[in-house]
This record gives sequence, C-alpha cells and structure tokens, in this order.
Amino acid sequence: MPGKKPLIVAGIPAYNEEKTIAKVIVLTKRYVDKVIVCDDGSDDLTGEIAKELGAIVIRHENNMGVGAATADIFDKARELGADILVTLDADGQHDPRDIPRLIEPILKGEADIVIGSRFLSEEKEVPKLREFGVKVFTKMTQVISKYDLTDAQSGFRAFNKRALYTVYPTEKGFGVITEILIKAARSNLRVKEVPTTIRYKGLETSTKGVLSHGMEVALSILKVASIEHPLKYYGIPGAIIFLASLILWFKQLQIFTQTRQVVVQITLPAIALTLIGLILLTTAIILYTIVTAIREHR
Repeated sequence: MPGKKPLIVAGIPAYNEEKTIAKVIVLTKRYVDKVIVCDDGSDDLTGEIAKELGAIVIRHENNMGVGAATADIFDKARELGADILVTLDADGQHDPRDIPRLIEPILKGEADIVIGSRFLSEEKEVPKLREFGVKVFTKMTQVISKYDLTDAQSGFRAFNKRALYTVYPTEKGFGVITEILIKAARSNLRVKEVPTTIRYKGLETSTKGVLSHGMEVALSILKVASIEHPLKYYGIPGAIIFLASLILWFKQLQIFTQTRQVVVQITLPAIALTLIGLILLTTAIILYTIVTAIREHR
C-alpha cells in the first residue's frame, strides 16, 4: 500500500472472557492502531476490562452470537476508515504476535483476505476430534467456495478495504466463518493462508462443546450454501425427485391401463415424491428470484 500508512484495526468478539481479554488486547495493541472489542452480552467484566485498556467497546445487551459480533466489528471498522481489519478470538487461542505475518500479503497487494492456518504451522496442539471436525468443514467449504484451503474454520483473519466492504456477514453464529468465504468467492476475492500458532491448553475443549459447535457450523454451511446457490441445492434435487415421481406415475398408469387397479405401494410414494419435488423446485425459484433481486439492487 503506497502512500500514507494504512490504518490497521483489530476486531475481537468476546463473550465472558474476563480471564484472557486483557492479555489479548495488550498484545494486540502492539501491532495495530486501534482495537475494537464487541462484548457480546457478557455477564462478567469483559467489557469493563476492554474499555479500561483503551479498546473501542461495542456492547450487546444479550448474547447474539459470534456472527452478530463480527458484523458490528465490520461496521465499526468501516466507520473508523480501516484499511486492514484483523479478527481474532478473545480466549487466547490466537497469538497476536502473528499479526504482522497475517497482514503481510495484504500490504504486498497479494491478497484481499488472509487466513491464519493452524495446520500450516510447525507448532500444532490441536485436539484430534477438533482437528477432524475442522478438516471436514474445510472440505465442505472448499467444495462450495472453490478455495484450496487447509483451515477454512480459522477466525484469525485479515481483510483489506475491498473485502471489508464486500463480505459483510449476516450469519449470527459460527457459520459466519464459512459465509465470508462463500461471499468472497462470489466476488472473486483473493484468499491466502499463512501459518499461525494456536493454543488450546487450559481452554475449554470438551467433547460436548466440539459437537455442539460442529452441528451449528454444519447447519450454517448448508444454509448459506443453499441460499447462495438455490438452483443447485434445491432445484437439482427437486428436479430429480420430481422425475422419479413421473416414473412411478407412468408405471401406475401402465398397470391401471392393463388391470384397472390402483397400486397403493406405487401411488403413495408417487404422490409424496411429487409434492416434495414441487416444493423444492418452487423454493429454488423463489430463492433464486429473491437473491438475484437483492444482488442487483446492491
């Protein structure tokens, strides 16, 4: 970025992170110009600590989810005129000392979005179950977004100004991580990964938490993908199911012509498949029309 020094802003979604938020803010301030903390309905001292340390604090009265917090961080970063926005977790998983490495491809004009990958780093301490889940969701995201990534679920990211105004998040929960990449692909943004360290020691990594998180991410990926590509995810299955119902109806018609009998085992599935197929096709057309209209009026 030639000319004036770019304004680098860090955004930290936080929910009940009073034990770690201070260290994260203090370290982060070494590498950025401003720090935004979205206190997502915490009932501890997270917001107060962040404010005392000089962060710009956005307060949610209720817990709205990391996606909603990220959206507000995007809004505030735009308001501040940020040239680069770095997002990272408040629980200490991400090391702020990796920020210079994260923003380097943007400063060199090589990428619009940079992702800190935990799997490219030589220092890895990722629990096996979490690693398996992340890789599954990364593969799903690759299919949808076409980006060749190793860690599509990393929240440690840097965005240039173009990306900041292009991939505005609308998902409320953890699905925001995938939503951003899908929108980036749609706008042909350049996405690059760099190795970053991540720490889980001393943090909550229970099986229940991993499974709950995984279910939310999976459902969000499917929802975002289906909305972004309704003809593909609703229209094609709908057409196949409707075609299957026509085959059954044709078979029933042949039987009726020859025997004057209605075979319940054929007719009922035919009715069910017809209804399901028509519902999916109608949904695809409606969603496609709405999504197209929204995009044309942006």
